[in-house]
Amino acid sequence: MYDIVGKRRWYFLFSAILTIPGLLFIILGGLKPSIDFTGGTEWEVQHQDRPSAVEMSAALAELGYADAIITELPEGFLRIRTEPIDLVAPESPGFLPTGSSSADASPSASASAEASGSPPASPSASASNDASESPAVSGSAEASGSASASGSPEPSPGSSPAPIAAGTEFADLEEELDGRFGPGEPRSVRTVGPLIGSGLIRSSAILIGIGELFILLYLWMRFGFRFGTAAIIALLHDVILVVGTFAILGYFFNLEFDALFVTALLTVIGFSVHDTIVVFDRIRENRVRHAGESFGAIVNHSILQTMARSIITSLTVVVTLGALLLLGPPTIRTFALALLLGVVSGTYSSIFNASQILVEWHERSEKRRAIVRTVLARR
Repeated sequence: MYDIVGKRRWYFLFSAILTIPGLLFIILGGLKPSIDFTGGTEWEVQHQDRPSAVEMSAALAELGYADAIITELPEGFLRIRTEPIDLVAPESPGFLPTGSSSADASPSASASAEASGSPPASPSASASNDASESPAVSGSAEASGSASASGSPEPSPGSSPAPIAAGTEFADLEEELDGRFGPGEPRSVRTVGPLIGSGLIRSSAILIGIGELFILLYLWMRFGFRFGTAAIIALLHDVILVVGTFAILGYFFNLEFDALFVTALLTVIGFSVHDTIVVFDRIRENRVRHAGESFGAIVNHSILQTMARSIITSLTVVVTLGALLLLGPPTIRTFALALLLGVVSGTYSSIFNASQILVEWHERSEKRRAIVRTVLARR
């Protein structure tokens, strides 16, 4: 029988090698939040002259947007992020999208506006302030096409972006850039207010904290203090691995994490604990069946009995996530990457961390008890 438990120090060392660099880059500020958390305006555009990120940065600096962050994307597209820019002209009553006629306006929107005494809203945008997200104008299926913070549905794949309202700050900026680099083809535009970004950070931290707390309480009630604590330590290993990897990628490649990243973390937490509970259940059963054996041997039996099931289950998920990562749209690739890392790490930690922590804890307690008994016997 293969002795997995006997090599637990090597597993602990390997886990330290995986997590310590990530912790270091988290401290160094490698995590790059998207505008979902920071607030701002972000759009993806392809101009006729295909300007580089350096050229676009210089042009935006001349236009008063020196803090703009530009990222080069495939097919000549640029992702540009600035401080929040108005997509709506609140001064102009009854504004219409650029290139639209009054006949294009929605009758229902006009009727609603007249009934409320407010100006009719444009089909492409709605009034916004710092506490709300302005409309996400989404493009093709390859484009981001992010929904607004209120959860409004995305446009159907392949639809062209809705035009920006004339007379807005963003429309003026577009006109300036078109004059420098030729006509542009924006495929997505969105603005997030800073209050929404800070609120999302706060609610995300609360969600993760509450999730781990309830998991800890459940494991303590079902298995006892040691089992619950070991599972939470393994769970923290998985979270640190995922977050640390994104910190490393953000530090070197400017990879950003968005709101879906929080969803991925919560999913990883659930998956990791589920896999750990399977092993812990078998340990509890084997403590009755193999009452005469040492605790380490019982844990080793349990791991070998559940390992094939855990690995096969994880492989089915890994194959699906790998396909999403390689072939899926860019908007969900960070989500798929976070899930992929978490599933692999959760399978590893449930077998080689959580169970091994139990054995180490048990053996150290037995050694302390033996020392106490020896001291009392000498007296």
